[in-house]
Parts: sequence; C-alpha cells; structure tokens
Amino acid sequence: MFRGLAEATAPAETDEEREALTEAFFEEFKAETADWDTTGISVEDTAIDGPHGPIPLRTYRPEGTVNGALLWMHGGGFLHGDLDMPEGHVVSLELARRAGVLVVSVDYRLAGDGVYYPVPIDDVHTAWDWLCGQDLPAGVPIAIGGASAGGALALSTALRARDTDSRPADALLLAYPFAHFPNPVLSAAMSAEMAAVPFRFDTDGIEHMVRNYVGRISDVPPDALPGAARLDGLPSTRIVVSEYDDLRASAELLERQLSEVGVPVESYLAPGMVHGHLNHAPILAPIEASLDFFAKALHA
Repeated sequence: MFRGLAEATAPAETDEEREALTEAFFEEFKAETADWDTTGISVEDTAIDGPHGPIPLRTYRPEGTVNGALLWMHGGGFLHGDLDMPEGHVVSLELARRAGVLVVSVDYRLAGDGVYYPVPIDDVHTAWDWLCGQDLPAGVPIAIGGASAGGALALSTALRARDTDSRPADALLLAYPFAHFPNPVLSAAMSAEMAAVPFRFDTDGIEHMVRNYVGRISDVPPDALPGAARLDGLPSTRIVVSEYDDLRASAELLERQLSEVGVPVESYLAPGMVHGHLNHAPILAPIEASLDFFAKALHA
C-alpha cells in the first residue's frame, strides 16, 4: 500500500521514465482519496497575483472560530504535484478540521520548462504575505509548512520572512523534508534496514531533482535546500520523519541543526512508513499520528 516518490524513481533508467512513473503514482494517490469527506470545512479555489504570474490557492476554512492559519505546500520533487494530491488536499482538510485553523494550500510553479529556483520560493513567499494580510482574528498564530520538496519551500520562506519585512512565521511544520544536498548518508544500522526496501531515492534521482530545480548540482544556493542556510531565529518547528526513507537522514540532521542554534524543535518518527506517507488516506495509526502531531502545534 505505501508507495512514495522514491518508488517512482528507482525503476526508471532515464529522466523521462522517472517523471512518467512519478505522475502515474500521483494519479493513484488521488484516486485513493478522491471522495475524502469535507464536512465542516468550506473549500474554495482562488488565485493571487505573483511576480511570475497568477498563483492558484485553495483555502480550507473550518466552521466556527478560526484559531489560526497555516500556509501549506505539497511535495513532488519540485517537479510534480498539485492542489488535488492527498499531500495537498487531504492534509489541508484534516489540519483545518483537527486544529480549527484556516489552511491555504499553494499551487506553486513547478520546476522545468524554464522554471528554476527561486521561482517556486517567490510564489510561496507571495502567498505567505497574502495570507498574513487576510482578515484573521487578532493575535492568532500563522504557521507555514510543507512536505518533502514543499517542506524545503516552507523552510526557505520562513528564512525569507525572518530576513525581510514580512511577518515572521509563528510555527514551522515539516513532513519528511528534503533539506540538504548532497543528501546526508544514513547510519550503517539504518542502511542495513533499508536494504530490504525495494524502492529507494538513489543518487541519480536526487541529482535529477536538484538539477531540475536549481539548474545545476554544484554551488547550490543555501536557501534552495536550506539545511545549508543560517537557521537561527526560526520559529518553533515540528518535523515528521518517515522511518524507511532515504531522506530520513536529512530530516534528522535538520532537527539537530535547529536544536544547536536554539530553535525549539520536536520530531515524530512515523513507524513503518516510507517517504510520502501523507499521500495516503489517514486510516492507519502512523498517518493519523503524523496529522495529530502537526495539529497540536497549530492549536498549542
């Protein structure tokens, strides 16, 4: 049942095959949760002006009092994904419902066809400023978060907000983030356990993602994969880590880096889960726990 982006990369021998397989998996994910219950949540599509053109957004507003807001970004290796994938739609619905917050999901521009860093970050930063300018109850927290590549974009945008005149984020939620390049090496013990996992994020697949996003794999800007950036001054952070994930080492290194510079950080290790587990319906305990872990941060 549990297949992630890594499964789409491993069987392919060319970039074109890799991308076709990934798209097929994302369509499978959507079919699994196509009729997910929206009771109690008002869902609306809109668009805002951005520096590179219109930016589609989807808002999820709970009934009753709004306790806060969250800007959320799906994953997909910077190349795939949209507002309808479960990591975007179902996660946004569930966090709006469980935490009683307004969630705004961003359909940022995907890399490829001449789109490179920093265009996706520009889209997310514009959406962040828009959300912070909305008519929210006074004093409610506004958080930012994302999954995998979307986690990198959330982290990059939180850094921009820290360093510019944007409103700083009150919390940062990261699901199995892709935060470093080169990807940190797994421990020997974890590598031995991962040997039994049939599909992996191999070196070629990771380099393809970075080259497609940044345009190169050398001299990568620190805020593109922002584990290389200065991380002090970020808000309280929660990180969901998939147990069987080649990007687990990146998430765990990021947690240590944040702790070292004094950022309050907590993590949840989702047992038995592979990369991208939030792309599946939240019907198993580790997926439920991942969502609850984030929801608690939003109404803390």
